[in-house]
Amino acid sequence: MGKLALYGLDASPPTRACLLTLKALELPFEYVFVNLLTKENFAEDYLKKNPQHTVPMLQDDDAYLWDSHAIMAYLVGKYAETDDLYPKDLLQRAVVDQRMHFESGVIFEAALRRLTRPVLFLGGTTLPQANVDYINEVYDFLETFLEHDFVAGDHLTIADFSIVSTISSLGVYLELDPVKYPKIAAWLERLKELPYYEEANGSGAAQFMQLMKSKNFTVVP
Repeated sequence: MGKLALYGLDASPPTRACLLTLKALELPFEYVFVNLLTKENFAEDYLKKNPQHTVPMLQDDDAYLWDSHAIMAYLVGKYAETDDLYPKDLLQRAVVDQRMHFESGVIFEAALRRLTRPVLFLGGTTLPQANVDYINEVYDFLETFLEHDFVAGDHLTIADFSIVSTISSLGVYLELDPVKYPKIAAWLERLKELPYYEEANGSGAAQFMQLMKSKNFTVVP
């Protein structure tokens, strides 16, 4: 195996999804911190490797890959001993892919990023109540998806890593009600039992929430 390095920061949900995958696969890797707040991702050397200037970014020898979903699929495809985390069966894989597209377009982009970017990067101090309320739709969908123990079926997949990294960050805006969403609450507890969960996701989610609370934003009608 060549040199593996993951570029990112713990507060970033997509970075944490990749950390969960690396830990699940028990792969040795270097973790390179990239500070988005000081725009280290716009440094000339970083842009040569990743012109989209995003995190996470994976280095595998001389190859560079970004987007957490692509990175997770690549890691499992290349290094996993089994296909449990990303099934080769076409229907099972399609369900995993659908859940990851849901995370990317609905949970992360339409919910989390829409609330985070104005405050964290644009200097905003208020957030529309309607944008916060949208998180309820996210929770509603996810509760419906959880017909089994995990988001894409009866066993753990990279879709769980993708979704939990973002869901565990949304509470800073709208805390999950375990009575209204018992399946999500149980699923979260199931993932927290993973021996690498706290290191790969729990502590980073706490960092994200602390960072956002420090901005003292208010929600307005």
